[in-house]
Amino acid sequence: MKILVANLGSTSFKYRLFEGDAEGLVSAAKGGFERVTDYADCIRTAIADMQRQGHIQDATSIDAVGFKTVLGFQMTGCVAADERVVDDLRKSAALAPAHNPAYAEGIEQFAAVMPHAKLVALYETAFYQWAIPASRHYAVPQSWYDIGVRRNGFHGASHKFIAERSAQLLGRQDVAERVKFLYHGDPLPVESKPLRVVSCHLGGSSSVTGILNGRAIDSSMGLSPQSGLPQNNRVGDLDSMAVTYVMKALSLSPEQVEEQLTTQSGLLGLSGVSNDVRDIRDKAQAGNASAQLAIDTLIYSIRSYIGSYYLQMGGLDALVFTGGIGENADYIRSRVCEGLDELGITLDRAANAENHGQEACVSVSGSRVKVYVIPANEELVVARETARFVQTHP
Repeated sequence: MKILVANLGSTSFKYRLFEGDAEGLVSAAKGGFERVTDYADCIRTAIADMQRQGHIQDATSIDAVGFKTVLGFQMTGCVAADERVVDDLRKSAALAPAHNPAYAEGIEQFAAVMPHAKLVALYETAFYQWAIPASRHYAVPQSWYDIGVRRNGFHGASHKFIAERSAQLLGRQDVAERVKFLYHGDPLPVESKPLRVVSCHLGGSSSVTGILNGRAIDSSMGLSPQSGLPQNNRVGDLDSMAVTYVMKALSLSPEQVEEQLTTQSGLLGLSGVSNDVRDIRDKAQAGNASAQLAIDTLIYSIRSYIGSYYLQMGGLDALVFTGGIGENADYIRSRVCEGLDELGITLDRAANAENHGQEACVSVSGSRVKVYVIPANEELVVARETARFVQTHP
């Protein structure tokens, strides 16, 4: 089976071709385009490039295309990327303006250019559909909930990968098998002993998720990817009254407030120097107090969510770091784990300092809670789920 994973942005198109079945997919080719104005043209060019490289004979060699769709009001899970999905993406575009319109347009163009291929959407919210109602609701009128104001959670592909891989590393194959088939049939039972994992996806966009027996209990992100941890240039958590207060105090329009919250806030707003944590750390080490504050605030927020999920799950078996920052910034991992020995989290300082982007356990051998670095592989997750969908929906 040949699966093409399409990653679509408002002006970008990246792709990766996988070959094999769901249990043994391997990456065969990849490419991308920037400043995109015509997705159909990019699709045809990508097909031609893969033909020239010998990966496919023609477009009909590709069995399915998988999309990492972000958010819908009516849809979630792993589903056929049909007219219902396109309509739902457009209706919910206001909450994901950089991605939803692009995916809606891209799905339509793939359907036109490759009518033979199965199109599959894996929503970023899919991993959270089993979270309890108390973790999904805001304390707002029912009419708000009815139009979609709820805690959705994001980075679902990444956190699902961590749920499955951490279970394997901990010798809990029962949980790993359950995670594998979450979207494709009845969930498998698990052993009586619970498996409790906190997954920290830290990068330009960051989130923390609590995972109990392979299912998400909650996520730091809520209605939109705006919330939770301080993002690179997006605000993260914010008291709702701040919006109306700032509009009055600074005479800002709703559009101006939205612009500042989505492009001038987060780590950029705190540090005043950059939205890249590497640049911020350089400035902090040179004595810039605002840059140091940005790092401290990020770490404080990460620890707050870890503590919340530790309590909700009654303990912890593994703490996992993934994403560009989580995998490479050993000093972030060190600060997050600092002083947590009484909670069973004891970092191996040397192993942690030496690890940059490699899968490894970086806690000491006697640590009650295992601390792992597990590289993110969201595209592989999309490809696997697409393959499983095709196999279960012939």
